[in-house]
Amino acid sequence: MNKSDFYFDLPKELIAQTPLQRRDSSRLMVLDRKTGEIMHRHFYELPIFLREGDCLVLNDSRVLPARLIGQRIPGGACEVLLLRDRGDDCWECLVRPGKKLRPGARLRFGDGALTAVVEAEVEGGNRLVRFCYDGIFLEVLDRLGEMPLPPYIREKLADRERYQTVYSRELGSAAAPTAGLHFTRELLAEIAAMGVKICYVTLHVGLGTFRPVKEENILEHEMHSEYCIIPPETAEIVTETRRRGGRVVAVGTTSCRTLESFAAADGSLEAASGWTNIFIYPGYSFRCVDALITNFHLPESTLIMLVSALAGREQILSAYQLAIQEKYRFFSFGDAMLIE
Repeated sequence: MNKSDFYFDLPKELIAQTPLQRRDSSRLMVLDRKTGEIMHRHFYELPIFLREGDCLVLNDSRVLPARLIGQRIPGGACEVLLLRDRGDDCWECLVRPGKKLRPGARLRFGDGALTAVVEAEVEGGNRLVRFCYDGIFLEVLDRLGEMPLPPYIREKLADRERYQTVYSRELGSAAAPTAGLHFTRELLAEIAAMGVKICYVTLHVGLGTFRPVKEENILEHEMHSEYCIIPPETAEIVTETRRRGGRVVAVGTTSCRTLESFAAADGSLEAASGWTNIFIYPGYSFRCVDALITNFHLPESTLIMLVSALAGREQILSAYQLAIQEKYRFFSFGDAMLIE
């Protein structure tokens, strides 16, 4: 199977640059993967498509303000994006300009309350950077860091919380689990009142999820590992839902990958934590997830391959062409799709 099998041409004007004023006012394309039927709705109408006895699984990871703009010492601009905490104030980072940030380079951020030294170059061109500061690192980062918006978003984000889900609580992601951005607390309360169980997993989103597939043969693509957690309560709810014949509805590809990484052959779960590099593409047999709420993804990405595994490649590409025709908004701040 080739990368080019997942290509589509997207007009640039359909790439959403800013979030809508109301989270749940985004459009919702509903795709019945068995019949191919498509409906056009709004996200606040999601409860129509959920049933008593279903469970909704959300990723509660919270995005770090992980983008640091600073200066090289003795001079020159630099940018550092925190990817993974390696412990002892050392982080794996993406850096710019890479040619000038070799081991031994010293950096300064903001008012000098945060300084750093590049310690090593690691696989993929990333750097290990050790930080020096007074106080609590996350508090310093909250003051000096910016939200790590994807490169296709060029507008400044007025409110940092609009790149967080309303239920985010576990700090650690380098990017938002964007399917969850459409939910409001009121909508979640309405869904819970219907008898739909709501539970949470944690997957700290790394940039590996969005890293381009470079090999034409997708089987040669190597997924980067991300850390995820399935709490005991979630394992119990998901397992009981499946036992009773309800549907497991994953919110976002990150929740889907977490569930599928740890599900047993019968779809049941036990509490677990660990690293996953699961790569889901057409031909994959889903063990746990019955339905998926997701955004519209980049062409030739691992994310469009995942949704194609659930609904079929031709059916997804056809739905995407319809979304383009109907002028849906694409990517992180864009509209949503329910695949059921």
